[in-house]
Amino acid sequence: MRYNRRYLNLYRRTFPLKKLYDGVQRFCAAHPRFGIPNLMRVIVIGNAAVYILSMLTMYTNPAALDFLKFNLDGLLHGEIWRIVTFIFYPSASSPLMLIISLYFYYWIGSTLEQQWGTAKFNLYYFSGMLLTVIGAILASLITGNSFISVAGTTYVNLSMFFAFAMLFPDTTVLFMFFLPVKMKWLAYLDGALFAFDIIRAIGQHNWAGVVLPVVALLNFAVFIWPEVHYLANRTRQQYSPRTVQFKQAVKQQEKEKGYHHKCAVCGRTDTDYPDLQFRYCSKCAGYHCFCQDHIFNHVHFTEE
Repeated sequence: MRYNRRYLNLYRRTFPLKKLYDGVQRFCAAHPRFGIPNLMRVIVIGNAAVYILSMLTMYTNPAALDFLKFNLDGLLHGEIWRIVTFIFYPSASSPLMLIISLYFYYWIGSTLEQQWGTAKFNLYYFSGMLLTVIGAILASLITGNSFISVAGTTYVNLSMFFAFAMLFPDTTVLFMFFLPVKMKWLAYLDGALFAFDIIRAIGQHNWAGVVLPVVALLNFAVFIWPEVHYLANRTRQQYSPRTVQFKQAVKQQEKEKGYHHKCAVCGRTDTDYPDLQFRYCSKCAGYHCFCQDHIFNHVHFTEE
């Protein structure tokens, strides 16, 4: 993605997490094969397997699978697997809700992976897991209760949902299986409920209920807000008067002259040389096109 200079300056002043986002972008570009392809499939299969095990042990030993949950006490006793295994502990209790939840978030996660690529989506999911663990540790340290447990991917899924709604706000889903609702409205509702829960936790002095969800969703701020700013800026540029005039000028030229692009230096056109690449110079006054041999080798046009 290319950002104009004005946008970059504004972004540097208003978004302190830019360096983290740029680091993610550089890492993904350097390691495109990083991560687990179809990660959500692994998550879904793991949740389904643990749910079946929980159903088999619920009458004989309901706490048989508690060793999968994350808490600080278990971590201090060397049970480091909890850092990963808590994501396989299903949040839903009924089979129907589990199937709906797994299908919905599998669809969201797979779409994000297609949009971002495997490396970036894996980083997003893994960072959500890590931040959830950090949030649980901070909540335990603040409250002095090392048994505060995290089971399931509630906050990771909420972070994915917000990301999806930001990138695809007009996608429609059937709420309650019959009411078509756009994702952005569901995101607004979830955001309002999330904020209400935070405010209620503050009022109840439940600091664990404040720290854990806020920290767990920080990856959303790192990954999404820069892209939202860019998309908004690109939309403004697409509908700016200068952009509209440029498109009209190109169409008029193609209609009158019989070609789409013509180099202002050598006169070659895309009709005569279809394999030649053409670019418009942003430093020249007006709309001047140049071939690949002259885009960086010409005297800039100026206003007379």
